[in-house]
Amino acid sequence: MQSQILPSRAALVDRIALQFEYGQNLIVLLGPSGLGKSYLLETFITDKYSDFNKSFVQLSARMSDMQLMSELLEQSFRSPLIDHNLSLSENFYQLAKQQNCGPCLWVLDGGRHLSEEMVEELTTLAKHSPTTLYVLLASQSVGQFKSAVEIHLEALSIVESKQLMKRYFNDLPYDEDPVFQTFLREAHGNPSLLLAWQPTQHTAKVVVTDKVSWRVHLITLLVIIMLLIIGFLYKSDMTRWWHDFYQPQAEPPVVTAIAVDTLKQAAPAVATDSSAVERTEAQLEQVKQADENPTQKENNVAAILDSLAPAAEPEDVTTSLADAVIEPEVSSEADVILPVDNRWYLQQPDSKLVIQLLAVTQQTIAEQYVFEQRLQPLAKVYQTRRNAKMWWVVTYGSYDNLNAAREVLASLPEAVRKNQPFYKKISKIKQEIALLDQ
Repeated sequence: MQSQILPSRAALVDRIALQFEYGQNLIVLLGPSGLGKSYLLETFITDKYSDFNKSFVQLSARMSDMQLMSELLEQSFRSPLIDHNLSLSENFYQLAKQQNCGPCLWVLDGGRHLSEEMVEELTTLAKHSPTTLYVLLASQSVGQFKSAVEIHLEALSIVESKQLMKRYFNDLPYDEDPVFQTFLREAHGNPSLLLAWQPTQHTAKVVVTDKVSWRVHLITLLVIIMLLIIGFLYKSDMTRWWHDFYQPQAEPPVVTAIAVDTLKQAAPAVATDSSAVERTEAQLEQVKQADENPTQKENNVAAILDSLAPAAEPEDVTTSLADAVIEPEVSSEADVILPVDNRWYLQQPDSKLVIQLLAVTQQTIAEQYVFEQRLQPLAKVYQTRRNAKMWWVVTYGSYDNLNAAREVLASLPEAVRKNQPFYKKISKIKQEIALLDQ
């Protein structure tokens, strides 16, 4: 008996056998490609009618009617003499008269390749066979046999799809995994698609390597040393150029300027009355006329010194200002600081579980979400790359098994559980972190 057959398929095998017992000698199993018709036929011919002469033929487009007739008769009779000028039914009648073959079971896979003549021959033999003859075919064409019983093969349910995959794959994701759930829905219960699951595509070998080679470090160090040597060699030239470029130019002497030694002499007393002010203005006017007169060669220094006597300064008025102390405004809430912690995930064992709460393309949104929901300090954030974009993923806690994670998930706030968080292995997170280096 073949192993790994689902309960619904085993029930269908029993149903086909029951139809033969009810007198239906020709049964056609219908269904699209990939639903497991061939596997069911192999199970049927292996498990049922062990005392029959069994013939199993895999039809193809290249097989002719003569080849099919030879295959069926050679598997049903011992050393049959086949006349290729006769039809299948005529050869069967003659061979049955010569030797008793007993009850026969013919199972044909790929009935859509049968010609119309062979369809009529099989229909005739199923009705008027001189011995017991059961014919079971698998086909995709409805109505190919007029008097046959047609049984439609249904697709697998979600539960049976998981059962089938568990028999062939040892390490399947958790049921809450959205990728796994999407795969099950899109497979539509087709066994060929379900068995095409490739778990190796969902794993990545995480190897922490040095991102920068030691040769790059060595070349960088040599370049820095070379630049320092060049700087020391040309330091003196650069200093001289800097000094020459920014050295101030000497100003030309002014003819009417007053010598510094003359200004250092003692100045006369300051006149504060109105007559002194008028006298000073008259002296300044004389100096101005003397400068404008080209014939005058000397400056009246004494008159200028008398007029430049310092006037009395007004009394200083000082006002004292109180020191105003302005205290900085204190924020009512502390700034949210939740850095990306990829190293923490890489240090965790692969078998650990976390609860994924949120995945966004802006880091500030992830930090604000953690602060508003008061998820510190168990909340962590890691960074990954998806579809050429940077993503920040928020997770919560670290647990040894699925039951512990489920208990914690039930205790999270209602606003957090509305986002439908799910469980994720640390090994899967390490694979996503590794995408940053690709």
